[in-house]
Formats: sequence, structure tokens, C-alpha cells
Amino acid sequence: MTNAGAGATMNGGAGAKAAAAAPLRLQHYLVMAGVAAAVVLACLRYAPPAAGYGLLAVAPPAEAAARIGAVAVARASDGGEAGAGVRDGLPDPAPASAVVIFNFGDSNSDTGGMAAVNGMNINLPEGRTFFRRPTGRLSDGRLVIDFICESLHTPYLSPYLKALGADFRNGVNFAIGGSTATPGGSPFSLDVQLHQWLYFRARSMEMINLGQRPPIDREGFRRAIYTIDIGQNDLSAYMHLPFEQVVAKIPAIVAQIKYTIETLYSHGARKFWIHGTGALGCLPQKLAIPRDDDAAGLDSHGCLKTYNAAARRFNAQLAAAMGQLRQRMVDAALVFVDMYAIKYDLVANHTAHGIARPLMACCGYGGPPYNYNHFKACMSAEMQLCDVGARFISWDGVHFTEAGNAIVAAKVLTGDYSTPRVTIAGLVNSTLVPNDG
Repeated sequence: MTNAGAGATMNGGAGAKAAAAAPLRLQHYLVMAGVAAAVVLACLRYAPPAAGYGLLAVAPPAEAAARIGAVAVARASDGGEAGAGVRDGLPDPAPASAVVIFNFGDSNSDTGGMAAVNGMNINLPEGRTFFRRPTGRLSDGRLVIDFICESLHTPYLSPYLKALGADFRNGVNFAIGGSTATPGGSPFSLDVQLHQWLYFRARSMEMINLGQRPPIDREGFRRAIYTIDIGQNDLSAYMHLPFEQVVAKIPAIVAQIKYTIETLYSHGARKFWIHGTGALGCLPQKLAIPRDDDAAGLDSHGCLKTYNAAARRFNAQLAAAMGQLRQRMVDAALVFVDMYAIKYDLVANHTAHGIARPLMACCGYGGPPYNYNHFKACMSAEMQLCDVGARFISWDGVHFTEAGNAIVAAKVLTGDYSTPRVTIAGLVNSTLVPNDG
């Protein structure tokens, strides 16, 4: 997937950092060039947290819990509504939602930011299933963040850089496809997204002080959920290195995410929802890379062992960092979601999900086993496309299909993969109580 980035520039060692960032920057631009070329060719549980997880008293109304589950897999095949605030597959600009979400990330949660900033006029088959037109999402339909919004009965998030049709009353999506967590790895790395939020907040406060009405008021910023889904592009850019060198890069990636959370917290944010990375070794794009010893490099489900091991290491360190922050930010809620377990399950138990070819892209080139060619990818003139309604996990070899995202979202929404074990609906309706023992 085109993925994500984080953090603000640290003091000192600028020359050394620039040199270290050069390989990552080069690989990012190669990825972005490939995405742009393809486009041109086409258009070219809910439970109270345990002690130590922050003072979060969860007491949502019964109807909030009822939102979980079926909403995540609902589809509007006739173009009708699929949840409150949605018309013809797009958010209805009418009344603002009580739920406010600020999202930071990469293409896993980019709802049109990359298309807007690069002026990409993406064509079908992108967006063919639910929206029935391209929306800038690198998928055939909705993303996990879209299903989360539906479950909370709030409109889909508008990209921060979308010039026309944006509505920020229920939050802002700062995610941009290709983004990295580490600064310098991409034009819209996490530190840039953080500064965009700081600017948005400062302008909102200025409007309030002038007696004007911004899309989100002070209370909206305070009670908002801050979602972060980033780091996959960083790992992917380093995977050409020996495994131990890849592992040595992980602390810097995690540090940028941690710094972003600390900065948001210092400006009043108190509710954080953090996604780990998925099973990178199960992506058709990675599997299609030529390798010498096929048998030794694959696990029992056909996924690349090294890539998945790196993803697990990253998630373990990110989860540990969230635990450290909980000890210091005792009046905040920091929820870590194990996306690796969720996404690997789609491959390991694919038959239970009605998926016949879990490692094959729906839109690509080359046919089985992966239908992925680095030079003739989805959106090229020679694409090979699966039928509408076919059950595939991967859309284009990197990003998930709507069907895959729906399964992932349904699991995310249960709270079973969260630490602490809290649903996002519970987080929305939570009460942060004073630290009075």
C-alpha cells in the first residue's frame, strides 16, 4: 500500500539525518512515480479498561453499542444511503455530527488527499463497488476509516487538502497516500500532517477569538478522537536491507508516532486510536518480488516470513510505546489496535470469509498466483480485473478491496483486538475523570 509517516524534526545532526533519509526518500519517490504513471495510463467490547491504561470511565448508551457490527458490512448497491450523513455514497453536508475525528496516516486511510494534492483524475475501476465513481481512495470502495465513520453515524472524513466539497464539521483527514512516519521520507510525512493540524487548530482558535464560527469549536477539539494509521511505508522502504538492519530502524519510526501523540496531547487531545501495521508479507506486491529460495522464505499460508516478522516487531514496539505514554498521560485514553492479527487472519482463515485466492490481487496483471506485475499494475491499459462481487482481499496488490476492508473494520469495531479492550464507540462516549484515586 502507499503508506504512512510521522514526527517532527529533532534538534541537531541535520546533515546525518539528511543522509540517512536519502534512501527512504528515493524509494518513496519511486513508489509515487509508479502510482502517478499508473493513473496517467488509465485516464489515464466493549469493556472498562484495566488499571494502568488511563482513567477512562466507559459508559456509552445502549444504542451506541448497537451501532457496532452490521453497519461495517452494509452496502448500498442501489446508490442509496449507507448510514447517517451519507447520500449517493458521499457525505451529506447537512448537520454536523457530534463525533469529531482527526485522522493521520497513509493510503490505508486516505480518502482523497493524494488525488487532490497531485491533481490526479483517477478513473474507474477505482471506486466501482460502493461509490460507483473514483473518490481518490486507492480501492474499489470504502476504507476501514469509512466503516468506522459509518459505525459512529458520522459522515466520511474530508481530506484536508481537498479544495472543493470539503466539510470539516465532523473532523479532518490529514492522511496522504505514500506518507511515511519518519520526516523526509515523503512530502506529507507525519510531521507535516501534524503541522497541518496545528495550523487548522490555530486558525480555528483565531476565528473563535474574532467572534466567528469555525467548523470545530474548542470543545470539538477536546472531545475528538485522534486516529493514527501509519508506518507501513517506512518498513517497506527498508525491507531491502538485512533483517537486523530493518529492526534497527523501527525505534525511529515509533519515536515519530510517539512524538506526534505527545504534541497532540500538549494541545488538548485526550482520546487516541492507534492502528498497528498489517501483514506486509501477505501483500501480492511483496510476494511478486523475485526471490531465490521460495520455500524457505514463505510460511505455511504462502506469506513472506521476513516481511511479517518486521511488521510484528514494529507493532510490538509501537504497543510498548503506547503503554509508556499511558503511564504519563493518566488523563488520556490511548487505544492500540492489533491490525496484524486481523489482517493475517484474513489469509490464514480465508475460506471462512468466503475468499478463494487470498494472495491474489483483484486488479493487476499476470494472473495467478498473485496477478501483480510491477510494470503493468492496476489502472494500466493492460489490467486484468476480477468480476464485480468476487471475494478478494487485495484490490491492486497493495491496498484492500472494500470486501476486505469491511471484514477488517468489523473486527476492529468489536474491541477484541484493542489494548485496552475498548471499542471506538466506547471511546467516543467515554468520560475522562480526574486522577483523584
